[in-house]
Amino acid sequence: MEDLTVGTRVEHPRYGEGIISKDNLTAYEIFFERGGKIEITKRNTDLTVLEANEAAPKSQLSIGEIEKVLSYVLDKHAALNEVVPLGEKWEGGTMILQPANPDLKPKEIPVETFFHKIVMLRDRLRVLEQNINSSKSLTDEEKVNIQQYITRAYGSLTTFNVLFAEKEHYFVGAKTK
Repeated sequence: MEDLTVGTRVEHPRYGEGIISKDNLTAYEIFFERGGKIEITKRNTDLTVLEANEAAPKSQLSIGEIEKVLSYVLDKHAALNEVVPLGEKWEGGTMILQPANPDLKPKEIPVETFFHKIVMLRDRLRVLEQNINSSKSLTDEEKVNIQQYITRAYGSLTTFNVLFAEKEHYFVGAKTK
């Protein structure tokens, strides 16, 4: 459906005739005879244009609407990383990986660097889950089977929960009964 303007007369199978009173970024605010003021998404295919208002100017986006859309898109594509605090006792700490062979040097890694990689791994697992759940080509059974592997991966990572400051950020594997 083309972009409609304020003042356009429309018809909806449930609400009857109405007039568009506001053109938001993703929806129209419409006053209907049966139903009053209702917000309907622009993707809704139930609207039929009765009389277009060609004279009305197209609405411009507000900064708030642009921010809302950007946040949605960035969040959808996992570009907004949640700030996950490291447990206080680990701040400034170092991980030392000591080989069994005494001739080899130990490897030191700042805990913050390791923690950042753990959080990135968790975020990528979440994106993988979202992609699986929204996949159109996988059956529900295939989605459940793949989800079980992801749940087991979370379970394998619970050892690292000790690094998180808050329990809400912990890895959680399969619940045992």
